[in-house]
Amino acid sequence: MTSSTSTTTRIVALSAGLSQPSSTRLLADRLTEAAVGDLAERGVEAEVTVIELRDLAHDITNNLVTGFPSTKLQEAIDALTGADGLIAATPIFTASYSGLFKSFFDVIDNTALTGLPVLIAATGGTPRHSLALDHALRPLFSYLRAPVLPTSVFAAAEDWGSGSADDGFPTLPDRIRRAAGELAAAVAVSTRSSQVRDPFALATGFSPGGAGGSGVGGFGEQ
Repeated sequence: MTSSTSTTTRIVALSAGLSQPSSTRLLADRLTEAAVGDLAERGVEAEVTVIELRDLAHDITNNLVTGFPSTKLQEAIDALTGADGLIAATPIFTASYSGLFKSFFDVIDNTALTGLPVLIAATGGTPRHSLALDHALRPLFSYLRAPVLPTSVFAAAEDWGSGSADDGFPTLPDRIRRAAGELAAAVAVSTRSSQVRDPFALATGFSPGGAGGSGVGGFGEQ
């Protein structure tokens, strides 16, 4: 039971799953549930925002082309940049995160996630795809200055419904609990969501003439 003196933190659960129902969304939900439960045991109440990138695909594409987010996309960006913790789950396509997943982070200022604890997770057909967590997702968030938690979670098709570790390896529920505990520990001491941000502040390195005098401040030519 949460005490009357409990604090409140904000967690964003982001899913880049394309299908409905989605195993990627299911994994994000399992991780969120475990993290919220762990925080409750610590006397910390969690406010959760779920971002389904599938629903923002057109908005993300338009933002990449025009440089301006829609209202719906801006709300998702604001929720993410003001969070205390992030659960980022993506399907693995061609040995890396999905294009939709990467495109979403491409429209976010590369300093906006500084200090945001991230639990990375992914789904794929076979365990071989799990390598993408370390060679693709970790470098992405390192570039964005968002610390990635030690335990990442990959769920192959064969992991769902696995409840015993006969081969000596942790089961999917075991990995979920461990990763969620790490996120809860980081989120419990976070003050990111309570920090005041100026929505009109210029990006670091902003130049009225833009890069090379292009006149587009904050956006490089892509």
